[in-house]
Amino acid sequence: MTNFVEELRWRGMLHDIMPNTEEKLNEGMTSGYIGFDPTADSLHVGHLTQIMTLIHFQNAGHKPFALVGGATGMVGDPSGKSDERNLQTPEMIEHNLKGMKSQLSKFLKFEEGGNGAVMVNNADWFKDMNLFTFIRDVGKHITVNYMMAKDSVKRRLEGDSGLSFTEFCYQLIQGYDFYHLWKNENCLVQMGGSDQWGNIVTGTELIRRKDAGTAYAITTQLIKKADGTKFGKTESGAVWLDPEKTSPYKFYQFWLNASDDDVKKWIRIFTLKNKEEIEGLEKEHDAAPHLRILQKALAEDITVKTHSVEALETAIKTSEFLFGNGSLEFLRGLSDKEVLDIFDGVPQYKILIEELGAGIDAASLLAEKSAIFPSKGDAKKTIQGGGVSVNKEKVAEMAQIFNADHLINDKFIVVQKGKKNYFLLIAE
Repeated sequence: MTNFVEELRWRGMLHDIMPNTEEKLNEGMTSGYIGFDPTADSLHVGHLTQIMTLIHFQNAGHKPFALVGGATGMVGDPSGKSDERNLQTPEMIEHNLKGMKSQLSKFLKFEEGGNGAVMVNNADWFKDMNLFTFIRDVGKHITVNYMMAKDSVKRRLEGDSGLSFTEFCYQLIQGYDFYHLWKNENCLVQMGGSDQWGNIVTGTELIRRKDAGTAYAITTQLIKKADGTKFGKTESGAVWLDPEKTSPYKFYQFWLNASDDDVKKWIRIFTLKNKEEIEGLEKEHDAAPHLRILQKALAEDITVKTHSVEALETAIKTSEFLFGNGSLEFLRGLSDKEVLDIFDGVPQYKILIEELGAGIDAASLLAEKSAIFPSKGDAKKTIQGGGVSVNKEKVAEMAQIFNADHLINDKFIVVQKGKKNYFLLIAE
């Protein structure tokens, strides 16, 4: 057994902790849980703090429960939200649960006995409970005054959108989750982000009032970026754990592009590297910040954990191809989808494969068949200055001919203007 709370503390993850929680955990193996609402069919990097919390919990010798909210996902948690969520159908939720279960299995050891992780779905204990049973067995133990005092409720009541009865009830539903797991699985601790404190302590209060029991609570820091922008978001949206939604290359780049201020916090939170390893990397990084040693260590570690070693290798080769002297052969080994993922967000132009068959001169290809240059004159000027490459080779003259033999995977031509401006031609 190791001290789980101290692990969170030195990593800068700990926010709130209920009195006597650390002492209870240090007595021996304890069961604890974190809930995940199935708002999408994939988790995203915003969930990683809680996933890492469960990993540390299991590594410390405790038994982690991952609760997927098949029931609560139909309601929506008002904590940290300014507007009410869209309600989802049971079919949508079931689809989302399958994706989440698959992803959580990559991070936690789900095995029988000992401190093997367990996945539970609160729909299993709510599906047969009717309204009258709920208000009799749960609602009578928690007063409206108690519920109204929660910050998440106050903020919504003071805002323009208000708070529906549906979301007002959420803390009771989550509180009953805790009660059910405490009663039936001896789950003594609930963990979550700091915005969950009110919901979590409602659970401990329900346990105390209903069965005179004792339960515990821990919350972690909400991750914020040093520049004030929202963590886990890019210009193209959320960074997902599903490679179909966010390619491993983009996932890798998200972490690689972390600022120096952010990476020193994130490498503690999102990797399992110990204190000595991290401090050693920090010294190397501070001695040569331009090498981005911390960013690379973080990006490599979390990409392997989320995807695979092979996905990391592809992400690194993609980076080398786009920003260094990577080989064209790398692209030839990828599927069409993987090539398109690499060039997602890059200007793309479609050309007729029949026209390529007859051959197209460089000027026409770059200024007429595509709009890489506004005119042949502009294309000529840049070509003469050595500023245009096709498939990683410099274009020597305007009259140079390109045909179907230049297609990568019989479909693509990669054009580069300058060092960093890429364009993708797609033959159809």
